[in-house]
Amino acid sequence: MLPECKELLLSLDGGVLSITLNRPHKRNAMNKRLVDEMRAVFAAIADHRSVRAVVLRGAEGNFCAGGDIAGMHDGAVDEAGKPLSPDKAAWQFNRSFGHLITEVNKAPQVVITILEGAVLGGGFGLACVSDIAIAKADAKFAMPETGLGIVPAQIAPFVVMRVGLTQARRLALTGQRIDGAEAQRLGLVHFCADSNDDDDTQLNNQLSALRRCAPAATALTKSLLLDVGTTALEPLLDHASDLFAQCLNGPEGKEGTQAFIEKRKPSWYSERGTA
Repeated sequence: MLPECKELLLSLDGGVLSITLNRPHKRNAMNKRLVDEMRAVFAAIADHRSVRAVVLRGAEGNFCAGGDIAGMHDGAVDEAGKPLSPDKAAWQFNRSFGHLITEVNKAPQVVITILEGAVLGGGFGLACVSDIAIAKADAKFAMPETGLGIVPAQIAPFVVMRVGLTQARRLALTGQRIDGAEAQRLGLVHFCADSNDDDDTQLNNQLSALRRCAPAATALTKSLLLDVGTTALEPLLDHASDLFAQCLNGPEGKEGTQAFIEKRKPSWYSERGTA
């Protein structure tokens, strides 16, 4: 099911797919290959409800330092296989990351990020599209693009959706760095951990809670939540009623209702909570 990867470490265990960005010599900054590999992984699991959650983290103490400017041109070719010009290569790399972050945002699985060290640029954006974000207290979050003479092109909408326009303006226009505690205060992350043990405990707690929820119902709920604000209210509520009826009369609804009546755990429930 999973593609072979050179820039990612993959581990699938108990319905939890762990993805580790594995470019520690670059603080896990993303090059074209890494972006392409991540897109391939999320495409591969899109229709597999047996994969309940994706845990996204970085190797050796950093989550992700954004885009690897030096590596964005590697392998950038047109349809005829000819190398792209610098402008076209930059556009292709940037837009490809935009596709990735959109796909992560809409993934039917619950996406959990473990955020430590550098959480910069595109890494900041990935944190913004995770369903559950767990940060180390000393993690360093920033949108440093304007200090480099560029713009936070693909992540800007997702940052605004995560923390609101007022805070997004401050962070994007100044490039100011914040730590895990401040990120939690702004609503960028859900939990702030003081140690490795604390973030492992929090991750296991979240996975344990997730395993109590029906896989298809969870995926549909996430999709419904993402439609809020982009779909008119009355059509959205009509669609929500369709989903409710579909789920109630579907396999998960019948099993969940029967389990409640019989005072037992539903078939999808699992005690296992580690990744």
